[in-house]
Amino acid sequence: MKGVVLAGGTGSRLRPITFSMAKQLIPVANKPIIEYGLEDLAEAGITEVGVIVSPETGGEVEAAVGDGARLGLRLNYILQDRPLGLAHALKTALPFVGGDDCLMYLGDNLVKDGVRDVVADFQEHRPNCQILLCPVDNPSSFGVADLEPDGRIRRLVEKPTVPPSNLALVGVYLFDGSIAEAVDAIRPSARGELEITDAIQHLVETQRTVRASVVSGWWKDTGTKEDLLTAQELVIPLVAHGIEGEVTGGRLEGAVHVGRGSQLVDCEVTGPVVVGDDARLTRVRLGPQTSIGHGCRLSDAAVEGSIVMDGAEVYGWRLRNSLLGRGARLHGAAPAPFVEVTLGERSEIVG
Repeated sequence: MKGVVLAGGTGSRLRPITFSMAKQLIPVANKPIIEYGLEDLAEAGITEVGVIVSPETGGEVEAAVGDGARLGLRLNYILQDRPLGLAHALKTALPFVGGDDCLMYLGDNLVKDGVRDVVADFQEHRPNCQILLCPVDNPSSFGVADLEPDGRIRRLVEKPTVPPSNLALVGVYLFDGSIAEAVDAIRPSARGELEITDAIQHLVETQRTVRASVVSGWWKDTGTKEDLLTAQELVIPLVAHGIEGEVTGGRLEGAVHVGRGSQLVDCEVTGPVVVGDDARLTRVRLGPQTSIGHGCRLSDAAVEGSIVMDGAEVYGWRLRNSLLGRGARLHGAAPAPFVEVTLGERSEIVG
């Protein structure tokens, strides 16, 4: 089985952050989102992976992830010229797949329990397609499954106005070679895209076997700022915690990681919190549910429930539910006791 990981798209819902970086590289607990999926594939024994990238951000993704050797993978980067839908991305990867079984994983998704079990289930039962489903509160935002009373797939609908169920398609799909015929058979939807739901629906209508599994743990699509912060809440308690840097004075409570070369002076930290390498924090109230990237500088500040990316600086501000891009700067007097900020890469606000 080969893997196909999608790392293209525009990330329009995460602007201004995605004006200057691929959404799949946004860190959750100080690790790019895409790496969680790649690690899931490696854990499932899938070692040969095609990564679908866009012309705009493909170089950045390849520079950040590399050839995959450190993850136990062999990565092949495949260019999708335009974002014309998930089925189009898969069609672009089919020459790489070469008729083998494949697992397609959306690079901005997180699945708590990984994909090892569903891969084993697919290999045991040998359906033409296997999908993962998860109950959600807002099914109109996703592809949704309509099931027969016995659990078989009746139909799949992309972002329905009136959802037939609350079972959303998780961004993990397993296929045998019959998917090539399906993506050739479908036509663009009203959105102008080749929908993966239409391709799977074609398999259903041509009497192919489509198997569904409901995820046992959580699943998160990180397409919005709110989703990103929720994903971090789910992931950060699972991160290995420990003090590798230097902590002087202050107080640490709960699960806290302080990276190599970092210094915390007179800080109050309430975990779960992750601080990257070579950061400097002085008189900062930090956490919970917060990650501070590598090389950040913070003083006389407070940050909770937020993602602060590499090289960002915060002086005198109190942040909650915020997202700061790489090298962003906040300094001066904050406009309120706590503020919520989304600030793009190398942007600056003076209070």
